[in-house]
Amino acid sequence: MRLTKFTDLALRVTMRLAVTKPGATLTTRQVAEAMEIPYTHTAKAIARLQHLGVVEARRGRGGGLGLTAFGRSASLGWLVRELEGEEEVVTCEGDTPCPLRAACRLRGALRGAQQAFYAALDPLTVKDLVTPPTGPVLLGLSLR
Repeated sequence: MRLTKFTDLALRVTMRLAVTKPGATLTTRQVAEAMEIPYTHTAKAIARLQHLGVVEARRGRGGGLGLTAFGRSASLGWLVRELEGEEEVVTCEGDTPCPLRAACRLRGALRGAQQAFYAALDPLTVKDLVTPPTGPVLLGLSLR
């Protein structure tokens, strides 16, 4: 299974925010530059993460971005499902329906593989993703 670039970007943004010291905040621009992601893409990912309750954004002086307690402990499987959507790996209907759709075993096999993929992610949290050696590397990324 392949994740969308948006999901990949949102996960990397979440990981960067997860290693920010308690009480400290970063701006969207700082995160975008440190992660080498275009600002507009970063802003869209942050907006989605904020909508999910994973990221808190405060405006004004002393504002910035921070990972919520929920964001630190949320299941990685849940987060990827929310970012990716619940679509199946293959589409058997549509403009050109597959002629095998009535008797195909591929769709079921791929659905099982997708469920196994998420099941492998379910026990993990963002906190798990930023343990060494990843956390120190994230902290070492240049913040301008």
